[in-house]
Amino acid sequence: MDTSLLSHSLSGIVAHLVYFGTAIVAVAVFVAIYVTVTPHREFRLIREGNTAAAISLGGAILGYTIPLAKSVAQSHSIGDLLIWSVVALVAQLVAYGITRLVLPQLSAHVHEGRTASGVLLAAIAIAIGLLNSAAMTE
Repeated sequence: MDTSLLSHSLSGIVAHLVYFGTAIVAVAVFVAIYVTVTPHREFRLIREGNTAAAISLGGAILGYTIPLAKSVAQSHSIGDLLIWSVVALVAQLVAYGITRLVLPQLSAHVHEGRTASGVLLAAIAIAIGLLNSAAMTE
């Protein structure tokens, strides 16, 4: 094998690890902020078997990671990636806040295990993530 080809491949692995690691940290930060903002305690509810909380949190994570994945793919630097990860985070928090304004009992319904509320929150988060991702242009 050509050593220059191997060297080029290895440099790609380093970049991959840096971007992937940064994205994983961004997801962890998003989850930490999201579960702090919501009045229901997702992890406790999920441990208790609350499907609505699991669906809601899962949708929020997907809604955040969709635009995050696009920013990983198109970012020219880690700084660029971090900026877009914050944009995605803010979009998710704003969407959640507006949803809570329109449906103030939504969090209580998730806490009660009402699956419909969890599905609605997940659908809104994923829809916002898809639109946010599509709006990201180079």
